[in-house]
Amino acid sequence: QVQLVESGGGLVQPGGSLRLSCAASRFTLDYYNILWVRQAPGKEREGVSCISRGDETTYYADSVKGRFTISRDNAKNTVYLQMNSLKPEDTAIYYCTADVRPCRARIGLNPRDDYWGRGTQVTVSS
Repeated sequence: QVQLVESGGGLVQPGGSLRLSCAASRFTLDYYNILWVRQAPGKEREGVSCISRGDETTYYADSVKGRFTISRDNAKNTVYLQMNSLKPEDTAIYYCTADVRPCRARIGLNPRDDYWGRGTQVTVSS
Protein backbone atom coordinates (compact mmCIF):
# COMPACT_ATOMS: atom_id res chain seq x y z
CA GLN A 1 0.00 0.00 0.00
CA VAL A 2 1.35 3.40 -1.04
CA GLN A 3 1.95 5.62 1.95
CA LEU A 4 2.95 9.24 2.51
CA VAL A 5 3.71 10.37 6.05
CA GLU A 6 4.10 14.01 7.06
CA SER A 7 5.93 15.13 10.19
CA GLY A 8 7.39 18.27 11.73
CA GLY A 9 4.26 20.23 12.53
CA GLY A 10 3.64 21.91 15.85
CA LEU A 11 3.00 25.15 17.66
CA VAL A 12 5.23 28.09 16.83
CA GLN A 13 5.15 31.80 17.55
CA PRO A 14 4.63 34.34 14.76
CA GLY A 15 7.92 34.95 12.99
CA GLY A 16 9.17 31.47 13.84
CA SER A 17 10.15 28.56 11.61
CA LEU A 18 9.25 24.93 11.09
CA ARG A 19 10.45 22.25 8.70
CA LEU A 20 7.94 19.72 7.50
CA SER A 21 8.94 16.35 6.08
CA CYS A 22 7.06 14.05 3.74
CA ALA A 23 8.38 10.50 3.65
CA ALA A 24 7.16 7.88 1.21
CA SER A 25 7.01 4.12 1.54
CA ARG A 26 6.21 1.46 -1.02
CA PHE A 27 6.73 3.84 -3.92
CA THR A 28 9.42 6.16 -5.26
CA LEU A 29 8.78 9.86 -4.79
CA ASP A 30 11.06 10.97 -7.60
CA TYR A 31 8.58 9.60 -10.17
CA TYR A 32 6.09 12.25 -9.06
CA ASN A 33 5.60 15.98 -8.75
CA ILE A 34 5.14 16.59 -5.04
CA LEU A 35 2.78 19.23 -3.70
CA TRP A 36 2.28 20.60 -0.21
CA VAL A 37 -1.37 21.40 0.39
CA ARG A 38 -2.84 23.15 3.39
CA GLN A 39 -6.33 23.46 4.76
CA ALA A 40 -7.14 26.14 7.29
CA PRO A 41 -10.29 25.93 9.41
CA GLY A 42 -13.33 26.85 7.35
CA LYS A 43 -11.32 27.26 4.15
CA GLU A 44 -10.77 25.24 1.01
CA ARG A 45 -7.58 23.29 0.51
CA GLU A 46 -4.82 25.19 -1.25
CA GLY A 47 -1.68 23.92 -2.95
CA VAL A 48 1.08 26.15 -1.53
CA SER A 49 4.32 24.67 -2.81
CA CYS A 50 5.32 22.11 -5.40
CA ILE A 51 8.50 20.52 -6.70
CA SER A 52 8.66 18.82 -10.05
CA ARG A 53 10.33 15.49 -10.81
CA GLY A 54 13.46 15.52 -12.90
CA ASP A 55 14.57 19.14 -13.03
CA GLU A 56 13.18 19.88 -9.53
CA THR A 57 11.62 23.18 -10.55
CA THR A 58 9.83 24.74 -7.58
CA TYR A 59 6.52 26.59 -7.46
CA TYR A 60 4.93 28.67 -4.72
CA ALA A 61 1.56 30.24 -4.08
CA ASP A 62 1.73 34.01 -3.67
CA SER A 63 0.72 33.65 -0.02
CA VAL A 64 3.98 31.85 0.86
CA LYS A 65 6.44 33.10 -1.77
CA GLY A 66 9.68 34.28 -0.22
CA ARG A 67 8.97 32.54 3.09
CA PHE A 68 8.63 28.85 2.24
CA THR A 69 11.17 26.63 0.49
CA ILE A 70 10.46 23.18 -0.88
CA SER A 71 13.19 20.63 -1.53
CA ARG A 72 13.56 16.93 -2.11
CA ASP A 73 16.10 14.28 -1.17
CA ASN A 74 15.51 11.38 -3.54
CA ALA A 75 18.06 9.22 -1.75
CA LYS A 76 15.93 9.46 1.39
CA ASN A 77 12.66 9.35 -0.58
CA THR A 78 11.63 12.50 1.29
CA VAL A 79 10.40 15.99 0.44
CA TYR A 80 10.76 18.93 2.81
CA LEU A 81 9.00 22.23 3.34
CA GLN A 82 11.02 24.86 5.20
CA MET A 83 8.65 27.49 6.53
CA ASN A 84 10.10 30.77 7.80
CA SER A 85 8.55 34.02 9.00
CA LEU A 86 5.40 32.16 9.91
CA LYS A 87 2.18 34.10 10.33
CA PRO A 88 -1.05 33.23 12.16
CA GLU A 89 -2.74 32.83 8.78
CA ASP A 90 -0.37 29.95 8.01
CA THR A 91 -2.20 27.92 10.66
CA ALA A 92 -3.57 24.84 8.91
CA ILE A 93 -3.24 21.13 8.43
CA TYR A 94 -0.46 20.54 5.91
CA TYR A 95 -0.59 17.55 3.57
CA CYS A 96 1.86 16.29 1.02
CA THR A 97 0.52 14.81 -2.18
CA ALA A 98 1.99 13.02 -5.17
CA ASP A 99 0.76 13.13 -8.74
CA VAL A 100 2.15 12.92 -12.26
CA ARG A 101 0.26 16.04 -13.33
CA PRO A 102 2.52 19.11 -13.54
CA CYS A 103 2.96 21.49 -10.62
CA ARG A 104 1.64 24.50 -12.53
CA ALA A 105 -1.74 22.74 -12.87
CA ARG A 106 -2.06 22.35 -9.10
CA ILE A 107 -0.34 25.26 -7.34
CA GLY A 108 -2.76 27.68 -5.69
CA LEU A 109 -5.65 25.30 -6.30
CA ASN A 110 -7.54 22.59 -4.43
CA PRO A 111 -5.94 19.56 -6.06
CA ARG A 112 -7.40 16.17 -6.91
CA ASP A 113 -4.13 14.31 -6.51
CA ASP A 114 -3.66 10.58 -6.57
CA TYR A 115 -1.82 10.10 -3.29
CA TRP A 116 -2.20 11.93 0.00
CA GLY A 117 -0.67 11.77 3.45
CA ARG A 118 -2.74 12.16 6.61
CA GLY A 119 -1.43 15.64 7.33
CA THR A 120 0.39 17.43 10.13
CA GLN A 121 -1.00 20.34 12.13
CA VAL A 122 0.81 23.68 12.05
CA THR A 123 -0.35 26.31 14.53
CA VAL A 124 1.12 29.80 14.54
CA SER A 125 0.11 31.67 17.66
CA SER A 126 1.57 33.74 20.46
